[in-house]
Order: sequence, then C-alpha cells, then structure tokens
Amino acid sequence: MSDTPVIGVLALQGDVREHLIALASADALARPVRRPEELAEVDGLVIPGGESTTMSKLAVLFGMMEPLRERVRAGMPVYGTCAGMIMLAEKILDPRSGQETLGGIDMIVRRNAFGRQNESFEASVEVAGIDGGPVEGVFIRAPWVESVGAEAEVIAEHGGHIVAVRQRNVLATSFHPELTGDHRVHALFVDMVRAVK
Repeated sequence: MSDTPVIGVLALQGDVREHLIALASADALARPVRRPEELAEVDGLVIPGGESTTMSKLAVLFGMMEPLRERVRAGMPVYGTCAGMIMLAEKILDPRSGQETLGGIDMIVRRNAFGRQNESFEASVEVAGIDGGPVEGVFIRAPWVESVGAEAEVIAEHGGHIVAVRQRNVLATSFHPELTGDHRVHALFVDMVRAVK
C-alpha cells in the first residue's frame, strides 16, 4: 500500500470533486487539502480550475500561500488546471488587484485568453508524453501561456497557443481533463509523484 501516492486537491474553491475522482481512478489516494497540516501529509497536489483571483485571496486568508510556495520550492509535484495554471505561473500578464501566484513554472500566462464563459469549448489536444491519441480538453474561460523560460517544456498547443507546460515536477494545463472521463493526464501526474516519492 505504501507505493500508492497520497495526492491532495487544493479545496479552497473550484472543481475539487472531479479531480478527486480522476486521481482515484489513476491509482492515487486522493484527499482534499484546506489547511497547512493537511498539505504536510501529501506527496503531491492538484490545484483545480476555478477563479484564480478568489483562489489566491483564499489561500492567503487560510494561511496556505506560504506553505504552498515552500512545498513547490522544495520540489513537491504539483499539477494545475486552468486557474491552477495561473497560480503556478511566475508572472500573470493582466493580474487582478491583490492577485498572487505560487510560481513553479517559468511562464507568463494571460488570464481568460480564450474568451468568456459563453465562449467555452472542447477540443482534441495532442499532449507530449501521453500515449493513445489526443486528449479531449475542456476550455472554460481558459488562460493560455504567452511565453516560457528555458527550464519550461511546452507539451501541448492549441490554435497556435501554448496550453500545457511542464517544468521538472510541475505540470499545468489551461484545459480541464478532469471533466472528460479521460484520466490520462492525471495518470501522467500520478507517475510524476510516484517518481519523486
């Protein structure tokens, strides 16, 4: 049993339940994380989609921002989707007032780049490192990556824009694979956690 990684889902806001289900189906022990002591007990963490400004403010309010930054700096594997991608960026092009990020990936992200809620869409995305054909990506008020630094590896693009990036133990997608029933991206992340563990 000790080989099974314990992966938390940051449960301050956003689509937490869907990530818990996707992680469990990828053979991880998944649990919600709201407090620093819960964060200390996990091998890896998913930062879900939601509203990045709200998530940032809640992380500060719950005393989670610094513990999160410390774990990311210490090399804990982290996977962010949509708002989670924004949280993992070193820089946001158009941050809201008071919006903070954790860093982890040397990238500049543009919020809501693909448009508003009513412009949400699904698309097939080829993701490097994932076998079995394209992943179905759900883009909901999704960001895209404007540029990446030398350390960051672009692993997927859509419509000429970067939509998935990996830097060492940190993974980010601007789309939501947890909403599709295809759990290959989560399986990739579970493998990343297992490799570090």
